[in-house]
Amino acid sequence: MTAPSKKSFGAMIRRRRLDKKLSLRKFADMVGVSPTYLSQIEQGKVERPPTAERIRVMAELLDENPDQWIALAGRLPDDLTEIIKKEPEMMPALLRAARRLSPEELKRVTEDLEKKAKRKADQ
Repeated sequence: MTAPSKKSFGAMIRRRRLDKKLSLRKFADMVGVSPTYLSQIEQGKVERPPTAERIRVMAELLDENPDQWIALAGRLPDDLTEIIKKEPEMMPALLRAARRLSPEELKRVTEDLEKKAKRKADQ
C-alpha cells in the first residue's frame, strides 16, 4: 500500500468544501482552525496532517466517512491507537492476519466479533 498523498487529501477537502459552497474562512471557523492552516492543508503544504479528531470533524461537516478520511490522511483514530497500546503484540498480529482476508470475509469476521462483544457486554 502506498503512503497517502498530502496533496490528494488536501484536494479532497477543498473539493468537498467547495461542493458544499463553504468559503475557506467559514469552513476553517467551523473546524476550529485558522484559514491559513486550512489553506496549507488543502495545498498539501503541512508537514503532518491534522489530528484524527480534527479530520473527523471535517469529514462529518462535509458528510463524509470519518474513518476513510482519517486513513487517507495517514492517521489512526484515537480509539484505535488506544486499543493497539493495550495489546501491542496481539493487535498488529490480528491486522496482519486480517489483511489476507477478502472484503466479504472481513465483514463476516467483524460481525462475529461485534456479536461476541455484545453478548459479553450483556452478561
